[in-house]
Amino acid sequence: MSNIPETGRSSRVTIRLVAIQIIVFSLLLTLGGRLWYLQVRNGEEYEREAAGNHVQQVVQPATRGAILDARGVPIADNETRLVVSANRTDLMRMKDRGEAVLTRLADVLDMKYQEVAEKVRLCDAQTPQPCWNGSPYQPIPITDEATTQQALQIRERAEDFPGITAEPTAVRRYPAPYKAGTSQVLGYLSPVTDEEVEQARDTDSPLLRSDQVGRFGLERTYDRQLRGKAGVTRYEVDKLGRVIGEAEGDRAMAGASVVTSIDSRVQAIAEKQLDKAMKQARNEVDKITGRPYEADSGAVVVMESKTGRVVAMASNPDYDPNAWVGGISGKEYTRLTGKDSNFPLLNRAIQGQAPPGSIFKIVSSAGAVNAGYPFDGRYNCGASYSLGNQTYRNFESTGHGPISLGRALEVSCNTVFYALGHQEWRKDGGINSKKKPNEYLYKAAKGFGLGSPTGVDLPSEVSGRIPDREWKQKYWELNKNAWCKQAKSKATDYVTRLAKENCVEGMNLRAGDSIIYAIGQGDTLVTPIQMATAYASIANGGKLMTPTVGKAIISPDGKKIEEIKPRSHGRAPATKRTLAQIDDALLGVTTRGTAAWRFGNWPHDDIPIRAKTGTAQVQGKQTTSWLATYTDDYTIVMTISQAGTGSGASGPAVRNIYDALYGVLPDGTIDRKKALLPKPQQKLPRIGENGDVKAERTKKSIVAEWRDAEFE
Repeated sequence: MSNIPETGRSSRVTIRLVAIQIIVFSLLLTLGGRLWYLQVRNGEEYEREAAGNHVQQVVQPATRGAILDARGVPIADNETRLVVSANRTDLMRMKDRGEAVLTRLADVLDMKYQEVAEKVRLCDAQTPQPCWNGSPYQPIPITDEATTQQALQIRERAEDFPGITAEPTAVRRYPAPYKAGTSQVLGYLSPVTDEEVEQARDTDSPLLRSDQVGRFGLERTYDRQLRGKAGVTRYEVDKLGRVIGEAEGDRAMAGASVVTSIDSRVQAIAEKQLDKAMKQARNEVDKITGRPYEADSGAVVVMESKTGRVVAMASNPDYDPNAWVGGISGKEYTRLTGKDSNFPLLNRAIQGQAPPGSIFKIVSSAGAVNAGYPFDGRYNCGASYSLGNQTYRNFESTGHGPISLGRALEVSCNTVFYALGHQEWRKDGGINSKKKPNEYLYKAAKGFGLGSPTGVDLPSEVSGRIPDREWKQKYWELNKNAWCKQAKSKATDYVTRLAKENCVEGMNLRAGDSIIYAIGQGDTLVTPIQMATAYASIANGGKLMTPTVGKAIISPDGKKIEEIKPRSHGRAPATKRTLAQIDDALLGVTTRGTAAWRFGNWPHDDIPIRAKTGTAQVQGKQTTSWLATYTDDYTIVMTISQAGTGSGASGPAVRNIYDALYGVLPDGTIDRKKALLPKPQQKLPRIGENGDVKAERTKKSIVAEWRDAEFE
């Protein structure tokens, strides 16, 4: 029998009960606090997450709008293809995670299992392309090139292909009418990235992870209008991913169509004639280097002189934008972007930069007149121009005696412009420049829009370069450390000697810089689209028109048309009288000057044509061919890298393009029935009752005749 008093035993029981009550109360308090935190403090956040976990989206892509030429002919549209897709959710439920199904599918599609498996794996930071960047609940395309027989096998043997569908689907197509690729102008499509989705999240044109977006060209510029709005079906699913119901969705809205100023017929001719000119140049031997011209790249722009609308724009080398449809292969991607590719994705009409050579002399002429030199004055055209121990020679060392600026343009006399550049340099203070130098010749270039993008409605246009005193100073500041480091070398080669000179005085505009600048050489860089804009301003009386490719945006139903009006961004830096004098001189270039041999039988009385030839020297390369021309209707500028003279390499191709536009036959007569575009296309294509655009086509044989025309 215990000796513990009853009162002590009761006290200990009471203490234990109190302790238990405190513990229970603490647990209840903790649980209550946690419930308050979950349901009140963060209730809305967890509610949203829970809803997101149980609602999944399946996207129905919108039909992308077509891109049409000026006559309504599609140059980018959609075609129905048999697309085989896989439902990744269904595959992941299988014991082998769909391996057997994908193996059978690869066999039917004549693909390797690895190719198919890579298509359905999800993209993340560790997974290389190819992989799926969209929702795992979205059907994942395996191929868009399935044959009817392959699709039937998949559908008839559905028990062997659970989770696999074969359905007709609209995919992008670049049909190349009349064999006009128009590749760099059009661009291409590729899947959207996570970064792009995030950037577009709060905009008026958000992106879905399943979207295809435009890359380069018109596909990029007008992506928002072309893309439309994808439809979304929302499904309620349980934690295992099984569909338990359908929530409210959004209907897909087709994209608008973009009508361009491109004429596919002229585009086809421009592309083919540029290519023929390059091939022809490679058959000619360069007298300076003693080897055939490389003619490694080129570009041509055909523009309406009065509006700035681009009728054709070709860049060579080019590529087939269809290569990107359905996902580009690694091999093809390397071919287009590798070190040995010569970069066909580059649009050299707006991104290719080179010294302009003598086609720049219209700029120097305008600048000289602004500086007080009379256009009809007398200027010595000697065989050479000397500065100290440096001799600057005329082309082929030919002299013409005292001549006007107009005649200097006709015969492309370098020495007249050498002297003008040197005199203006001295007037501005020479090496010790005035605080505010006039720089008339440099300001004239900027006045013509050189050194700045033209604003053409194509992405990634470059600005070119006008090497005035301000540019010289900035260029020296960027490079002086590298020059001074190289200058410490004990080597005596040309590069080291030049580095030593630039380290000390590279910020100075030297006399030689201004002398060769006046003929479009040295550090001057321009693009074909810039020179086309400048020459078009002379043709139209002084307006610098902003080049445009887009002409109108048409809604899917055809009821809403938004025209893209031509606009001007300035005036040429010359009076009307000076422009008229330059215009008359350029007419002389085709009748008695450096381009006369290419336009000898041209019907000048009916269609006056003006031109300026250019042969630009590039350090370490063969000469670049330039030819700038215009009529009252059109301006055409062509350039070919490492191809020789302007009239020699580019002349025949430019002449053949004009022949096609106006219907000029080899004997100089005009066949108006064969003329493809004697006047610019002003009206938009006709729109049908259902909103479809009616295409106006020409017999392929007529286009082929001009496209394949030989050189005279």
